[in-house]
Amino acid sequence: MKARPSAFCAALVFVIVIMIGALLAGWIAPYSPQEEVRRDSYHPPTKIHFVDSRGHFSFRPFVYATHAEYDDNLRRVYSEDQSHKYYLRFLIPRLVTVEEPGRIYLLGTDSRGRDLFTRILFGARLSLSMAVLGALLAGFAGLVMGSLSGYFGGNVDAVLMRVAEFFIMIPGFYLLLALRGVLPPSLDTKQVYALIVVILALIGWGSVARVIRGLVYSIREKDFVRAAKVLGRGDAEILVRHIFPHTFSYLAIVISVSIPGFILGESALSVLGLGIQDPDVSWGNLLTESLAVAHLRMHPWIVAPAILIIVTSLCFNRLGDAFNYRSQS
Repeated sequence: MKARPSAFCAALVFVIVIMIGALLAGWIAPYSPQEEVRRDSYHPPTKIHFVDSRGHFSFRPFVYATHAEYDDNLRRVYSEDQSHKYYLRFLIPRLVTVEEPGRIYLLGTDSRGRDLFTRILFGARLSLSMAVLGALLAGFAGLVMGSLSGYFGGNVDAVLMRVAEFFIMIPGFYLLLALRGVLPPSLDTKQVYALIVVILALIGWGSVARVIRGLVYSIREKDFVRAAKVLGRGDAEILVRHIFPHTFSYLAIVISVSIPGFILGESALSVLGLGIQDPDVSWGNLLTESLAVAHLRMHPWIVAPAILIIVTSLCFNRLGDAFNYRSQS
């Protein structure tokens, strides 16, 4: 199927924007990810106004203060106090802030009054970096193991491929749970971060190695490889200079399409309490509150992290499809 340039461009722009947002989260986000305002628990997304209650237009966007009341079902209902306007401020000291004591919640808040937009941006740092690093590590391990297997053959091929098949044979999600579950739960965030990256790489390298092995097995019979051997080049030099470059197009594809699976793997671990936990934030632990149907019905904005995970996964898959089409054309 021919890749649509518009879809590829849209996916690429979205991925770039979300990565820039993660890198610059400290400047873009209006608040700290741990800042709590308990009186604003489950506050809906803030309405931004250009026209006040009297019908007067303002070029400067503004918000109103809100206060909560309880309805007959003891549910918080927020209403605007239109007696005073709080204007938005741009670039000073962050991208978007609001005059005190006004508050702006672009995507609403969670049960503890923490700004969901802020937490999504900071969560992207951990979730995306873990997925990208895991995919890169899996690709590198698959490249090395598959190249050695395909180039040398014989016993090296038999041993490495049996190990790869072992990891391929076990369902990835259950292997992910098993590897994480056998380790102590008292690890700090840095240790959990490194552990998840390694686990994601372990469940992904086997399938990469199998394909790389087939590619290298074919490439090693090419005339330029034979010529390099005749000229006395060592095996390491032949692999690095003559064989590895011919596998990079496949690696770009497999890394792109494996990132969504790694994002979902990290999210699943965090939701189950085996990944990143409070007070640190990732897209996975942001999904915890959205597991209850009652919360989703009363506070639908808390599903925003799940929507972002889906869209991000689709965009990476689209990039992988585009790379695949370009490599075949």
